Amino acid sequence: MRNKKSEVQNHSSTLLVCFIVAIISFAAGMRSDAIFGSIGPIFGFDVETSTLDLSSVQETYRTLKTNYDGELDLQQLIYGANKGLVDAAGDPHTVYLDPDGVKELESDLSGNIGGGIGAEIGLRDEQPTIIRPLKDSPAERAGVQAGDVIVAINGESAANWTVDKTVQKIRGEVGTKVKLLLSRGGEGKDVTITRQEISSPTIESAIDGKIGVLTVHRFNRETGPLARAEAEKFLASGVDRVILDLRGNPGGEVPAAQALAGLWLDNQVVLTQRRGAEVVRTDRSTGKPILGQIKTIVLINGGSASASEIIAGSLKEYGKATLVGETTYGKGSVQAVLSLSGGSQLKVTESRWYTPKGKNIDKEGIDPDVEVGLSADDYADGVDPQMDRAKELLGD
Repeated sequence: MRNKKSEVQNHSSTLLVCFIVAIISFAAGMRSDAIFGSIGPIFGFDVETSTLDLSSVQETYRTLKTNYDGELDLQQLIYGANKGLVDAAGDPHTVYLDPDGVKELESDLSGNIGGGIGAEIGLRDEQPTIIRPLKDSPAERAGVQAGDVIVAINGESAANWTVDKTVQKIRGEVGTKVKLLLSRGGEGKDVTITRQEISSPTIESAIDGKIGVLTVHRFNRETGPLARAEAEKFLASGVDRVILDLRGNPGGEVPAAQALAGLWLDNQVVLTQRRGAEVVRTDRSTGKPILGQIKTIVLINGGSASASEIIAGSLKEYGKATLVGETTYGKGSVQAVLSLSGGSQLKVTESRWYTPKGKNIDKEGIDPDVEVGLSADDYADGVDPQMDRAKELLGD
């Protein structure tokens, strides 16, 4: 809403300056254009805005409406136009979410994903791939294995699909079926799976003798408190070595990564966010480092991305952990989720993040200190050479 200049002139210049300083301090890390884009209209400032000439879109719509033999859903056309606009940016992590997509994103972060098959999916060699089926899931019961490449879903080729798009195509109403064409060892395999209600925990833990195993499946607002509670249980039980399992974890919220890192790091930098050469934000670990003196190994693989890589990179560079497994996914960007009208959202890449030593791992990933593979045969046989190697390195 635009305010008249006369409304501003009723305030003293001192109050105005103080208020601007307060807002800028509160919004530390934001771009100056974002700040003034938000507060400028309040004080009667003219804020430059960019617009697109959408006359060609209107022309396309009129031509479509005139010639199309069928009914058009105008709302879906609008969603499609917005999605196409954002997709044209060419960044797989910058996406337009219609209201249904917003619900899916919220479900992803909560762990309650609705109708699905119960499998973690990542990209390997630019192909959507099964990282692992969840225990006792429809996917596991149908014979889906870690390492299976998803070739097609319901007859539609999945070539060059992002993880988000692949997941959206697999999900659906509980009780309905989804048909996957998988590639395993170069051979095709058709699998039809009935979708079920899937709920995946944020944190899991186990104690094996003096070794505590902390498995983190996602980074949301529950991750820090839950992980700290399990770490306290470890210490109360006499645990003196820890394995942090981040395999197949696609990441999530940066504050959750700060909180998890805070189990080992004492108010130390875990990442910096940059636009070009400019550092726009510095994020530090939060909380008391109760595991800071505990020998730790972090398990990683090609499905470990984003916040998982923040943890792996910072703990490695500070000498707090040894990395075991396979090279991580390589997602070195940070996304902001911005609300749009009508319940839609824009998830947009706003910066690149760098490890404490200044490395951006985008499209490169983080290499393990000790490389150990985990094959589809290993998974099918119920063996875990990566976990076994971690325990071996920690010793008796």
